[in-house]
Amino acid sequence: MTSQLAKPGIRAGLNYLKPTAERPYSYVCEPPPGMPWENCGYALHHTLIADARQASERPCLEREGFALWDAPTTVIDFLNEAAVKAIYYQEAAELALAATGARQAYVFDHLVRQREAGRSPLSFGRSARAAMAAANGRIHNDYTEASGRRRLTLVIDDVQAAARVRRYGIVNIWRSIKGPVLDTPLAVCDARTVRAADLVESEVRYPRRTGEIYVAKHSQRHRWSYFPEMDRHEALVFKQYDSRLSGVARFTLHSAFDLPEIPPDAPLRESIELRCLVVYESEEP
Repeated sequence: MTSQLAKPGIRAGLNYLKPTAERPYSYVCEPPPGMPWENCGYALHHTLIADARQASERPCLEREGFALWDAPTTVIDFLNEAAVKAIYYQEAAELALAATGARQAYVFDHLVRQREAGRSPLSFGRSARAAMAAANGRIHNDYTEASGRRRLTLVIDDVQAAARVRRYGIVNIWRSIKGPVLDTPLAVCDARTVRAADLVESEVRYPRRTGEIYVAKHSQRHRWSYFPEMDRHEALVFKQYDSRLSGVARFTLHSAFDLPEIPPDAPLRESIELRCLVVYESEEP
């Protein structure tokens, strides 16, 4: 199919999963002795990434799976976790409701990232620094069919209230926390160009739990976009799960990537990503 976003852009490398017979996994903490950080390889494919600001039709959350919002924040210091939870969570919940049209929003997670000094080859987002995670340069979707279903009862711990939910989704809200992003922006893939066969379940192993995400096989069908020089007042909202099985975008592959020409004095990209569960429809109690 032809994407409305297939406009001139740039060519840059995106990391797709190499063919493998194993179930992929990656550690975000020091793995047990003798275990590798990850058990599968990724190949850099030079890909056309369209300038979504120049698209003939503005991207839509329900159609392509992502949308850019002008959403200024009152948070001054995003490294102040108390301020993020007290102020930004409420701002993000309001944005999620506006962007999705849902009735309820529950923010449950956030992560601050910084591009590593020296801009070493992009990886899964691990960092030698304890303060911030690195940019995640693996094409992925934060939830799978199974982990998206599990997240509902993890967020809404009232069993009866969760049972009444008829349609819900999970969105990621991504923004720069400094100035314009000049080195390592985020690319998003038009959800209409991704087939179920392109998605591979992968484990993300933490110290006390194991999560499940999708990584992706390469496909010529995929249509990628980004929003150049995203600034602090902008927020990219994109679907990571939708319980509705047809007619809407459900999963939006995404990945950090390095621009082909990075200004020598470009500041290291710093960003915050936040996940929010939204309830569209539920039965009355």
